[in-house]
Amino acid sequence: MKKLFTERHGMTEPRVKEELDVEATKGLLTVIKAKMGENLFAESFPELCDDSPNPPIGCDYDKLKAGLAAYKIIWPDDWPIRRDGNDEWPTDPQLFDLLEFLYEHAGLPHGYAWHSFFGHDHLTFDKEKGRAKFAEDINRFFERNGLAFDLKDGEVIRIAPTGLQEVLATTVFKTGDAELDRLLETAREKFLNRSLDVRKEALEKLWDAFERLKTVEPGSDKKVTSKALLDKAATEPVLREHLEIDAKELSWLGNNLMIRHTEVGKPPIAESAQVDYLFHRMFALIRLLLKQSGRGG
Repeated sequence: MKKLFTERHGMTEPRVKEELDVEATKGLLTVIKAKMGENLFAESFPELCDDSPNPPIGCDYDKLKAGLAAYKIIWPDDWPIRRDGNDEWPTDPQLFDLLEFLYEHAGLPHGYAWHSFFGHDHLTFDKEKGRAKFAEDINRFFERNGLAFDLKDGEVIRIAPTGLQEVLATTVFKTGDAELDRLLETAREKFLNRSLDVRKEALEKLWDAFERLKTVEPGSDKKVTSKALLDKAATEPVLREHLEIDAKELSWLGNNLMIRHTEVGKPPIAESAQVDYLFHRMFALIRLLLKQSGRGG
C-alpha cells in the first residue's frame, strides 16, 4: 500500500509510545485477524481438499488455535475477557508473542489450480514473501499508531529515539578488542529490547564497555591509558577539558546509580526516558573515543 497523505507530508505521530492502549490493542488484533483471513498461515495449519492428494485450500482455524494453545499464546477471538464488569485486554508481551509466532508460520498463498467441483483454489506458499508481507503490515500498523516497535527478522524490537536509532543501526563494532566488541554489541541488543528491565541491563554493559575502553591504549596504568584516549579525542584545550569532565561524570553515575552496582542505597533508574538519556550520553562519548582513536564506531 502506498503512503497516505499524512505520511507523505510528515504529519504522522512520532513513534515514541512504548505501550499499547486499548484502541491500539483492538486495532492490532483486527490486523492479525485480517492476516488469518488472507490464509497467510495456511501452509503450517492447512485446511485440506477432500480429494486426493489433499492439497491445502485455506487455513484451518482449529489447527491454528491448537498450535497457539500449545505455546500458551492467546487466540485473538478470545478477547476481551469480561471481569467484574470491565473488559480485560491482552498484555503487550502476550500480543508480541502472538506476532512472533505468526511470523514464524507465515507463507504467502498462491492459487495454482481451480477445483471446479468444490469451488476452491489449491494453494502453494512462499514463506519468504509471506513473512515479509506480515512484517510489512504489522510495522505499518506500528508506524501509523506512533508505536516505538518494529517486527524485524521475526522479533518485536523497540525503536531507539530518533538520531540514536540511525547510529545504532549503522555502527559496526570492530575495535580490535574482542571483549570490547562483545560488550558493545550486547549493550546495543539489550537497548533495543522491548522490556525496560532488559534495557536497564544495556546500561550496565555499556558502562562496562567504557571501563574496558579506558584500558585499550598501550600501557598498564588506567589513568595513563585513559588520558591517552582522551588526548586523541580532542586537541582543542576547552573541548579536551570538558570531555574529561564528561568522562568522569559518567564514571561517577555508573558507580553511584544502580547501573554497575546493586548495593542497597544505589538509586535505581526508574523511567524508560532516563535509560534513553543515559545510554545516548554514554554511547555518544564512546563512539567519539572509538572514531578518534581509529577503532571504528
